[in-house]
Amino acid sequence: MALARVVTDYATFAWLADVFVVEESRGRGLPKWLVEVIISHPQLQGFRRWVLATKDAHELYRRYGFRELNRAERWMERPDPNMEESPDYWRGDG
Repeated sequence: MALARVVTDYATFAWLADVFVVEESRGRGLPKWLVEVIISHPQLQGFRRWVLATKDAHELYRRYGFRELNRAERWMERPDPNMEESPDYWRGDG
């Protein structure tokens, strides 16, 4: 089993998020298939920009045209200080 989410305005922007493959299903090419299905979906065409964040799958996404942010200094995030669980990237060490 694998899943992913696309958040979009259906006009100019799409964010590929939460790509996940359960342990038992790994090694079967599901992430590749999932990304191919998503980026080729007829309702997800013509956006100026797709974005995503990944800890360790950069090479997978490069195969589909993703690259490092062109102007990373223009991007910001607002973490919730009240969350009990904080992703490693909010601490600046990952």
